[in-house]
Amino acid sequence: GLRCHARLRQGARVVRFKYKGRDRRGQALSGEVEAESADALAGQLINSGITPVEIVPAQGGSEWLQTLRGSLAAQPPDLVDLMLFCRQMHTLMRAGIPIIRALSALAESVRNPVMLNTLQEVSDSLESGRDLAGSLARHPAVFSPIFISIIRVGEESGRLDEAFIRLYHYLSFEKTTRDRVKVAARYPFFVLIAVTVAIGVIVTVVVPPFARIFESLGAPLPLPTRILIGMSDVVINYWYLLGAATAGLVMGARAYLRTESGRYRWDKLKLRLPVIGSIMLRSSLSRFARAFDMSFRSGVPVVQAMTLISRAVDNTYIAERVVEMRNGIERGDPLSRTARTTGLFPPMVLQMLTVGEETGSIDDMMKEVADFYEREVDYDVENLSATIEPLLIVAVGGVVLLMALGVFLPMWDMYGLMSGGG
Repeated sequence: GLRCHARLRQGARVVRFKYKGRDRRGQALSGEVEAESADALAGQLINSGITPVEIVPAQGGSEWLQTLRGSLAAQPPDLVDLMLFCRQMHTLMRAGIPIIRALSALAESVRNPVMLNTLQEVSDSLESGRDLAGSLARHPAVFSPIFISIIRVGEESGRLDEAFIRLYHYLSFEKTTRDRVKVAARYPFFVLIAVTVAIGVIVTVVVPPFARIFESLGAPLPLPTRILIGMSDVVINYWYLLGAATAGLVMGARAYLRTESGRYRWDKLKLRLPVIGSIMLRSSLSRFARAFDMSFRSGVPVVQAMTLISRAVDNTYIAERVVEMRNGIERGDPLSRTARTTGLFPPMVLQMLTVGEETGSIDDMMKEVADFYEREVDYDVENLSATIEPLLIVAVGGVVLLMALGVFLPMWDMYGLMSGGG
């Protein structure tokens, strides 16, 4: 059947429809396509020379289900989508294909509706006379400032294919770095969930029968037992209040983290977390060094590059330190001195930056810095289990000890009383 792409407004809710129709020669056609509504699809088919005969949702279900499918389909492109876009654009640019034709070719294979709509609007913008960087800048939710800046430098220097391949490698590194951080946080997160579930089961299922036995004896209870019984009573009798308080706490925390001060304090705090904090810090610094190296090699002025990097770094605390470095460079201070004042870089890295300034190869030194941090993060992630396992064992052991003492101390006391009485 005819392949047909629905033009979607960015952020609009879309639904997949099945259609049947006839072309100008009367031949029957059918297919599936995403559109905002059946009327919008009918108009598109008519404009394409197809007379619609039947338009129905591709999959049955209620209206709310169709809305949910449309919302999920309208998710913004992720790093993988942008990496594929850069790689394909690099190949097409190297082959000498004009930009507009290249974008049209890519639109045929794009699956993400937002990315499809973006490419179509970028193509229209190019046809109206704008340059590629200016066209991409109209979609800040998809293309970051550093992405647009590298494209602009590539256009001005006539090396747009090199700009795309540099962006591909940079985005690939970004994805790798984020995956490493997720791996680093996954193990302790699951252990924490398991411990929480275990405590919940013990408090709600195991403790109540023992509590009734202990209370029937009327003997004084040890402190761990009283703590366990108190926790059990609160969870069983006031679970709805605990649920409401937990939900309120989560919502309040999320609202606070959306504020500028809340995001800054959290970004600063998570860099100081045991074990994982150092991995996050070095990952962010590696991202900073890699972005600086790419910007410098692409011809972006140093001050402008620092501004762009401060917006691209996914940590407001580090972004503020980068802005301080930019201000120092604007005053005429060397990069190594401004880096030293931030307190983020170890002496070895500062020495590398100093050598890079003296030899005029600051881009090579930044690449070495990025490689250094990348190797450090790789090593830490590979050995994360061995590093964090003792801490988790101590934490879990403490919880188990409290539970055991709370349950068995009264039993030992009763056994002692019975032995003494016998």
